[in-house]
Amino acid sequence: MTDRPVETTDVDARPPREPREGRESRDRDDDDRGERRERGPRGRFRNTVYCPSGRCFNYKDVDTLRRYVTETGKIKPRRQTYNCARCQRELAREIKRARHLALLPFVLVTD
Repeated sequence: MTDRPVETTDVDARPPREPREGRESRDRDDDDRGERRERGPRGRFRNTVYCPSGRCFNYKDVDTLRRYVTETGKIKPRRQTYNCARCQRELAREIKRARHLALLPFVLVTD
């Protein structure tokens, strides 16, 4: 191996970066009068329709579980059921238990 000196760059020697276009306008919008108004928080907020305090999903309650299964037999996603993450995991677990015990079908085939 050859002994070459390692080139180091001084971080402070670099010129400052130019700000990207529209970066400051993500959080704020300019009104027609030039005033700025604050935008709301980012992301989606979901209203949980079924997030029971003492009641849980049960694999024996097939009528309730059928509401959360599509026509083809798939488990509906969280954005359709409006469950919180914990309740959605519990729902999926109970649907799978009911399928295993043949209370719910795995696949609905319709022609």
